[in-house]
Amino acid sequence: MRRRSNREVWLSFFTIVGITLLYLFVVITRGSVPAASEFFGHSLGILGFLLMVMTETLYSIRKRSRRRAWGKMSTWLEFHIFTGLVGPYMVLLHTSWKFNGLAGIVMLMTAIIVASGFIGRYIYTAIPRTADGAEMEAAQIQQEVAAAEAELKRWMESQPESMRAFSQRITQTLPPVRTGDSWAVVIGRAFTDLGYRLQWWAETRKANAAMKAKLRELDALLKRQRTLKRQVQSLAMARRMLALWHAVHIPIGMALFTAAIIHIGAAIYYATLLR
Repeated sequence: MRRRSNREVWLSFFTIVGITLLYLFVVITRGSVPAASEFFGHSLGILGFLLMVMTETLYSIRKRSRRRAWGKMSTWLEFHIFTGLVGPYMVLLHTSWKFNGLAGIVMLMTAIIVASGFIGRYIYTAIPRTADGAEMEAAQIQQEVAAAEAELKRWMESQPESMRAFSQRITQTLPPVRTGDSWAVVIGRAFTDLGYRLQWWAETRKANAAMKAKLRELDALLKRQRTLKRQVQSLAMARRMLALWHAVHIPIGMALFTAAIIHIGAAIYYATLLR
């Protein structure tokens, strides 16, 4: 099973920080906010829009292609998230912080689509996937659950008696994993995991250094087991929620790009053709 990372989010964050520093440098050297109609503002808008077009098209094209030579789906999704965060931010800077007329509507729809993207990513991560990014079936997840439980049992049996007793006491005090085929399990898993983390910290904070090294191993095994048990129970609901999200997210994206193209056409017409 593929384990999700936040690599694309961190890469987006540092890229946005770099763009912000460049933007502030331009503001300081000019003594004013660069206008949307000037070279720097235009450049931000064009690059941002191109990234948004890539967000809207490339990942969708890859999903419909069966060619492995085009790369892993998981890598394309990471690129989709990266362009979906950096592109709208560049468009925001392009506005010169003026949100009148159609430009304001485009910016509002951009904010909605970005927020929707975060929701979609959260639901997406509730569905277990292979290393290639393909969805796992319930039978595959059950096999993973059995393997995780067997690995946890082997770990317990390999520990000294004192460590085994301490580990068993901890596992008995931890909150049970919330399961079931309901939307609350899918949406509320972040809060469930937070409760687990707080309880784990409370139970292990006084352990010595040698014991903490072993407890980190136990923590990794328990988290994997809990995640798999939750996923196998809520798989059908997570898939339904993701399908519903797609039904909302895609039309909003199409409306956004329609409005953006009209805005770009109007900007070219009034700034160039009427001169």
